[in-house]
Amino acid sequence: MTAPGEEGSVSSDFVRSYVITGGRSLPSSDDLALHTLVTLAPERTLPLGAGPEVTAIWDLCAGGYLSVAEVAGHLGLPVGVARLLLTDLFEQGHLLHRAEPPRAQNVDRATLEKVLHGLQSLIS
Repeated sequence: MTAPGEEGSVSSDFVRSYVITGGRSLPSSDDLALHTLVTLAPERTLPLGAGPEVTAIWDLCAGGYLSVAEVAGHLGLPVGVARLLLTDLFEQGHLLHRAEPPRAQNVDRATLEKVLHGLQSLIS
């Protein structure tokens, strides 16, 4: 509880997120899902005046496709903040994205055992 005349404590993470996003509201999760893959568009240059977070995204995505969740994790940012920065870069034409990869299909045990035996016979 705060004493009269004192402001409530605001976490530094909250303030940092507010500063990074410029106070804008975060995009919905429908825009860029956690598993959506993003990478740099070919022949693009880092936008002038890019902040440290955008520069870090640029460096990460230059290596190939990463998911939105991976970008947020590498940067140590909340997913919503990373999603907003990625959306900005996408709308400016700096990023490409593709839908999340399809879920892996379950394969029955007999098929897996046949593959395993086939591989073992190649090694023996």
